[in-house]
Amino acid sequence: MSEVPEGLYYTEEHEWVRIEDDGSITVGITDHAQNALTDIVYVELPENDEHFGNHDEFAIVESVKSASPIFVPFSGTIISTNLELEDAPELVNQSPYKDGWIAKFSIENIDDLKSLMSAEDYKNHINE
Repeated sequence: MSEVPEGLYYTEEHEWVRIEDDGSITVGITDHAQNALTDIVYVELPENDEHFGNHDEFAIVESVKSASPIFVPFSGTIISTNLELEDAPELVNQSPYKDGWIAKFSIENIDDLKSLMSAEDYKNHINE
């Protein structure tokens, strides 16, 4: 069974979202997603200060099976990316919620997060 931590928000496309203490928003892919992708071999990261609209593709995760676009579930601007993934993309497999995060954003409208799923809702979604 996939790990689904409480206190995060989730999308139907298997991204997770965490509100940080400084108000920034961290985004990555879920344990369920990394399990489905299998061995991740490359992560294409966005540029700092790049702006994305709600549901825009902002990164690509490539595995031995496929390449999957990663979508941002709100409008915002990249503050930083996880540069460790350039040399160690397997961090997404090993630690999707901690060391394998993909990017941090400043969000335009925090209300955009209201449409996301809770941990309980996401568990139900992946078990359908």
